[in-house]
Amino acid sequence: MAKKQIGVIRGGTGEHYASSLKRGGEIISHIFENLQDKYRVVDILIDKKGVWHLGGVPIVPADLMSKVDLVWNISDSSLSATLDSLSIPNISHNSFSSAFVNSKEMLREHIKQVGISMPKSIVLPVYQKDFDGPRERYSIKKAKEIHEKFSAPWIVKSFTLDSNMAVHLAKTFNELVAGIEDGVKHGKSILIEEFITGKVASMHSVSHFRGKETYVFPPVSVFGNISSLEKEELTNLARNLHNHLGAKYYLKSDFVLNKNGRVYFLDFDLMPNLKSHSHFSQACESVGAKMYHVVEHIIENA
Repeated sequence: MAKKQIGVIRGGTGEHYASSLKRGGEIISHIFENLQDKYRVVDILIDKKGVWHLGGVPIVPADLMSKVDLVWNISDSSLSATLDSLSIPNISHNSFSSAFVNSKEMLREHIKQVGISMPKSIVLPVYQKDFDGPRERYSIKKAKEIHEKFSAPWIVKSFTLDSNMAVHLAKTFNELVAGIEDGVKHGKSILIEEFITGKVASMHSVSHFRGKETYVFPPVSVFGNISSLEKEELTNLARNLHNHLGAKYYLKSDFVLNKNGRVYFLDFDLMPNLKSHSHFSQACESVGAKMYHVVEHIIENA
């Protein structure tokens, strides 16, 4: 039987260009290393100018009709409409779920329907001198604004996670200023979140896996032991979020349970981490599966 041709689209014109390249590369490597007996993977790069390339040669999207059986899109979700118009089966995030990636406030309002809260947060857009004023006063000015809205400790990190900016845990005002300063130096949007201490757990869910409409893997606890009742609560929340966020194939949901047992939703990811020893790898191992089993499932169900 001939191998199926799986195209992986990565790159693009948006601010997630670097992370798209990286994560697309991880999918390409994972399929090549674990599923090459079934699939031949094809690298499709979209450069920052929006030009599509296959094997280093510029192409137009219609060229893919004769070259791939399915496309896994790690670039802009809007490309799914282009692929659909060409009748090319594709694994893409819909615009509904992708919108929450770029808007914490939209996400916060939407998940209230699930009955769960999120830590307070503020996003600082990329520093612009004409709009934000003198560079030397910017970090202190923004730190004061944040301090007035919610108190320490704070998590300070790049909003897109596309840079080499460190993730800062700021416990004092001066540390908050230093974290913002680091973000400005890297030229990135900055996310500042309320830091909530407690038990941290990640939940992974996959659509139509093992006979379940939404299969939820057992929780992977990063810090602290999770009780059976807490596991049940997190499983139900993860399943509800999978549906409410419009995850078509996969969802990773991150939670923290504070000392009073209240659950907060921290973040989500629509793409599994396929690195060895990742949380997702641990979750698969806990139910006797391998990551490539899930990857194959996602491909075949698309």
